[in-house]
Amino acid sequence: MSDPADYQALDGLPAPVLVVRGERIVHANPALLQLLGIGLPEVLATPVLMLLARFSPEDQRWLEPMHTEYTRGKQTPHKLWVRVRVAEEQERTYCMSRGEGVRAEDTLLMLMDAEGEASTRRLTESLVEAAGALLHCRDEQGVLETAVEAIHRHGFSVMVLLLEGDHLRYGPLRQDAAQVTTCEVLYGKPLQEIRFPRSSLPHIDEVLARHKAAFHSDFLQVLENMRAVEPLAWLRRAYPSVRALDAPIFVQGKPYGILSVQGETLTPTSAATLELFARQVGGALENVRHHRLAASRLAELSRLQSELVAQERLTVLGEAAGVVAHEVRNPLGAILNAVAVLKRDRLGPVSTSAVRMLEEEATRLDAMVRDLLDVVRPMEPRPRPLHPGELARRTLELLRQRHQLGTLQVSMNEAPDLPMLQGDEMLLQLALENLLRNAVQASPPEGRVTVSVSREPEGVLLTVEDEGSGISPADIHRIFEPFFTTRATGTGLGLAVVRRVVLAHGGTVSAGQRPGGGARFELRLPLPPAPMPD
Repeated sequence: MSDPADYQALDGLPAPVLVVRGERIVHANPALLQLLGIGLPEVLATPVLMLLARFSPEDQRWLEPMHTEYTRGKQTPHKLWVRVRVAEEQERTYCMSRGEGVRAEDTLLMLMDAEGEASTRRLTESLVEAAGALLHCRDEQGVLETAVEAIHRHGFSVMVLLLEGDHLRYGPLRQDAAQVTTCEVLYGKPLQEIRFPRSSLPHIDEVLARHKAAFHSDFLQVLENMRAVEPLAWLRRAYPSVRALDAPIFVQGKPYGILSVQGETLTPTSAATLELFARQVGGALENVRHHRLAASRLAELSRLQSELVAQERLTVLGEAAGVVAHEVRNPLGAILNAVAVLKRDRLGPVSTSAVRMLEEEATRLDAMVRDLLDVVRPMEPRPRPLHPGELARRTLELLRQRHQLGTLQVSMNEAPDLPMLQGDEMLLQLALENLLRNAVQASPPEGRVTVSVSREPEGVLLTVEDEGSGISPADIHRIFEPFFTTRATGTGLGLAVVRRVVLAHGGTVSAGQRPGGGARFELRLPLPPAPMPD
């Protein structure tokens, strides 16, 4: 044993100190005894390996082999991070440094409380993992939510302040629920709807100008220096004495917002880690925008390719249509003339039925040729002012007069104060006729077809809904292609005509499922441009 006087000077140190000789403990200062919650005789009677049981199970797995290597003279690290079970059976992180004792065979071990540094290490590891997750987010809200959740898991209050011109607004946040409720009651609206002047937080401009975070050891003092605005009272109640960090978020070199973190355990070291994380958040937001731009460009490229293919098809179809119109319509005209002559004669029942069937089929072929020509002929609208409600009513009445609505219940919903459109009445009526015929053919007997006309910010919306079998997901992208049909007797030309008419008017047409079953077609037509001021 060593003379206790050899290590008496260690007893006055506030840091826990242990002196080890081989497999035995020869001295422990009062700070260590207090830490472990046991007396000096018990410590001196405890072998080193048994004392290691005071360390966390994860640390024991590598501490015991390392101690064995050290006693055999092998080189081992002089500084270790360890977790120790203290007197209250809680674990704390310490930095254990090794030094030489008074005697050559003695080893001096000093434990420095490193809970703050350990928290920073855990925070860093967590934020590195979160940074990887940010790269998989596909929208900006997802990036911000992932970021604030990763920080909040470490006990910090966190929020993102988003820049909107000269104002700031709250983005995703993790704050005390009672304080959030108090603020929302004060404003009478949800926190995310609150806007406050950027000038009310003067240090924010400095943070953005310097591209550098601001660490506040006393957040209350920062608030006292601010101008008196309504959020300050809430912030004072929320953070009466706490450290805080405001880190800038830049996206593509432009200020995007502020990552604001508050907490009693926030240290300059962890603040530096959070500042780097704010840069990662900005990078992830750039990544989202790049993905969105790439997706938009890909969709545009796909659209242009589809239009090019459709145009090539129409070119080929136009050449074929010209031949068909010439080679088919002339014989059809002769057939229909012959039918008209036969109908003047007195015919028997069988002959009358045959002539009627011949007329119906020839008329159907003539309609098919007419639809084919409508698909391929150049669309050159002759616009004039027209009322969309009157257009829909007139088209319905025309189909009733032709007895083309059958036994269906057809209703119309017309919004008040509809704006006037600029369009070719004949072409738009043709498009609406085709939509209605399609709905009639798809509906069951005694079914319902609904036509609705309403106003939208960009123009007018006409919808046609039926109670048929609907449109399968596989067909919904092809339904406006020429000759595509799901009916055995259909030509697949009517909806192609609708699409050409609408596009010629600068509008859009889409198809989808009707709530409750059936199909829903939406035809959108733009308003005429506003007149230029004098």
